[in-house]
Amino acid sequence: MSITAERKQEVIHEYATGEADTGSPEVQVAILSERIRNLTEHLKIHKKDFHSRRGLLMMVGQRRRLLDYLKRKQVSRYERLVERLGLRR
Repeated sequence: MSITAERKQEVIHEYATGEADTGSPEVQVAILSERIRNLTEHLKIHKKDFHSRRGLLMMVGQRRRLLDYLKRKQVSRYERLVERLGLRR
């Protein structure tokens, strides 16, 4: 359900805006998106796992808040990130 440390480092490296960037909104949204994808696959198999479903909904809300923040601050970064991640909004 969660991502491995190696995969997390790959995502950080792929979406980082600078050399030592690990906490920018782009990186946080990318990590959350990876976790959401993994948890969605888990819930397709385990349909009655309501505790994990709640965690998924909390992660989706957190990602939405980060994307709203990024859209308020710099629309170009927001649009580029949504395009790279393939999100619907």
